[in-house]
Amino acid sequence: MIRYLARRTVHAVLVLFLISVAAFLLVEIAPGTYVDEMRLNPRLSPETIKLLKSRYGLDQPLPVRYLHWLRSAVRGEFGFSFSYGIPAGDVIWPRARNTFVLTLAATASAWFVAILLAVLTSMPSGAWLMRVVRPPLALLQSIPDVLIALLLLLAAVRLHWSRPPRGALAGASVFSSGTADHLLLPVLALTLILLPTLARHAQAAIGEALTATHIQAARALGIPAGRFWTLYVLPSAANPLISLLGLSIGNLLSASILVEIIMGWPGAGPMLLEAIFSRDVSVVVGCALLAAAFLIAGNLAADLLLWFVDPRIHLERQCA
Repeated sequence: MIRYLARRTVHAVLVLFLISVAAFLLVEIAPGTYVDEMRLNPRLSPETIKLLKSRYGLDQPLPVRYLHWLRSAVRGEFGFSFSYGIPAGDVIWPRARNTFVLTLAATASAWFVAILLAVLTSMPSGAWLMRVVRPPLALLQSIPDVLIALLLLLAAVRLHWSRPPRGALAGASVFSSGTADHLLLPVLALTLILLPTLARHAQAAIGEALTATHIQAARALGIPAGRFWTLYVLPSAANPLISLLGLSIGNLLSASILVEIIMGWPGAGPMLLEAIFSRDVSVVVGCALLAAAFLIAGNLAADLLLWFVDPRIHLERQCA
């Protein structure tokens, strides 16, 4: 286990380094800089523009700028934000916290509903429920993510479901009482976006587990339904579901950025969009790096959970 964690840590550091290089290059090679937009202001002289470029280090070669940013990223500052006039880390961390809370809540909600639907529809009396939920899930699968978020936002405004979260939580605690009210709509949108895929895979995994010999033997023994599903069926279906958990994090991150922008949730999504438009290099690269780190951490957590759940992995590594 220690060797495995050490190897994964080295791979993660290498991947994050390459992603930071790629993100820095992509932003830097785009035409124009943050200071170039100031040229449109007639009150700023060319000397002032030149002074600002020197102050922000924009007149230095690209490798030098990246090394300065890398040293700052190691300290957790992620460079200097041109738009906010403070270290980019001070801007990114509060927004990343809000995105993490939204992602965690949406993941728990989507997986709970998906597994619950899969269990209920896999029961002998669940055929009618399958006929009821299949058309809505197919419809959700075919609707674009942006349309789901827009329709939910429209319904919330019309029916007064939830207060709009725009800008309200930028500096608030994520555990405050108002957070749950603002969190409801984005979590619902992400749950509906992820649910069709998760429910389909969860039903397939549970259906395959039900065909196993030991599961059929447990059912023949007349074990109570609660114990039968929680102690026999769900553990047998855990492997593909845990693997899917790691893969679903990438889809959730991309969907969460879109939902945050549409619904005004003060996470990393709106901040990233603003930073791209304003050419705030440090914020853009910092957001890309944190998204990659979150994805790597999620996949690592899924692998470790699979390690502890499935003893066959231990035997395979011992034989190898």
